[in-house]
Amino acid sequence: MNALAHELVAAAAHLAGLGLSPGSSGNVSVRDGDRVLTTPTGADLAALDPHGLSVLDLDGRHLDGPAPSKEYPLHLAFYRREHATRAVVHLHSRHAAAASCRSPWSERSALPPLTPYFVMRVGQIPLLPYAPPGDPAQAAGLERIAFPCRAALLQNHGPVVAGTSLRAATEGAIEVEEASALHLLLGDQPVRLLTPEEATALATRYGTYWDPAR
Repeated sequence: MNALAHELVAAAAHLAGLGLSPGSSGNVSVRDGDRVLTTPTGADLAALDPHGLSVLDLDGRHLDGPAPSKEYPLHLAFYRREHATRAVVHLHSRHAAAASCRSPWSERSALPPLTPYFVMRVGQIPLLPYAPPGDPAQAAGLERIAFPCRAALLQNHGPVVAGTSLRAATEGAIEVEEASALHLLLGDQPVRLLTPEEATALATRYGTYWDPAR
């Protein structure tokens, strides 16, 4: 547990250092068996204490440490969706938050397959309808999504990204920000997207999800 706490603190500081967690926004969690370490409410991701993290069980019961971030239900939803999930990152990164204010590219992905790395590290990323931050109904909606995904954009809010490791979740969150920036930069001009065959082949090879039918 101690090693995971230090790993979480390092990952959070890395995200903050990239400018992806303005102020006290964003939260990170990591799973250890049937317990979850998560950032406390109002925490600055650049200045976390590995001995001052919140500890929850998978039903959301607070076991130890300070009060958890109000967004913890989103994290638990991903842990319950897929047993292989070991970490979750939620950010208010600028470009991804901006992309969450736009209409989604498709029913299953708010962002199109612009680059191979987006498909390799994230895959399809549905847009969840707006809800107030911390609304448990939004987390329940995430848990009930009928198709596989390891990330979602929260409408008018920002991204939440799961991974099979803390590194995978962190890299995925960074990739969502980069893909969102490209999407906004390109605007409505004609672009070449990865073909359904190209995107599906990458998702299959790297263990993400992409529906070739959009």
